[in-house]
Amino acid sequence: MLNILRSHRISRFAVIGGASTLVYAVCALALSRGGTGAAMLPATAASVVAYAIAGLFSYAGHKYFTFMSAGAHAFELPRFALLNAMGLATAIALPVVLTERLGMPAAIPIVLTCIVVPLVNYIVLRRWVFRDV
Repeated sequence: MLNILRSHRISRFAVIGGASTLVYAVCALALSRGGTGAAMLPATAASVVAYAIAGLFSYAGHKYFTFMSAGAHAFELPRFALLNAMGLATAIALPVVLTERLGMPAAIPIVLTCIVVPLVNYIVLRRWVFRDV
């Protein structure tokens, strides 16, 4: 029974995480024009704005759908914000290094952010943010 619940949670995480990642990627690519043509924002700024938008979607989705948490916002939101800040640091650092310093297209750090952040998030959300208190 525990394995079934765990697989359902992972499936729900994948749905919310995938949707959040898609929100991030679409916003970041649209704002930076994917490294082609005249960008609305530099790659780093586009990544920050996109990450903030995706973060709002992610908190609500994971709290109410993935982990179905009844925990207090006062407890969970600061922890989620800290985790999100670490993900945001990744979303900032990768474009700074890869796009601004190494001249790679904006799509490369966006894709890397889309891989690394969700992997870390599941572990931390499950064990620290939305854990049963």
